[in-house]
Amino acid sequence: MKLILLADIVGFVDDVISAGDVDVGDVIVLPDAEDAVLVSRIRLGQGGLIFTVASASGASATEEERPVRLSAMIRLRKRGRDLAG
Repeated sequence: MKLILLADIVGFVDDVISAGDVDVGDVIVLPDAEDAVLVSRIRLGQGGLIFTVASASGASATEEERPVRLSAMIRLRKRGRDLAG
């Protein structure tokens, strides 16, 4: 787990998880992407999972939710608050 401090106020963590461990409401970074997305829906698809995601930054209000198909074995970075710190 890697700790990232933003503006010395809140600690955020990047954790590597499998796509099968993602829950609705999680903020993740998709493979080959740098920007985080918010997962709003998860469905079981043929051969993997279908995530409905939108930008987590909120900067692009015009961006609509989009489906992303992933194998359950793919590894993703999950972002969240470090509540222990």
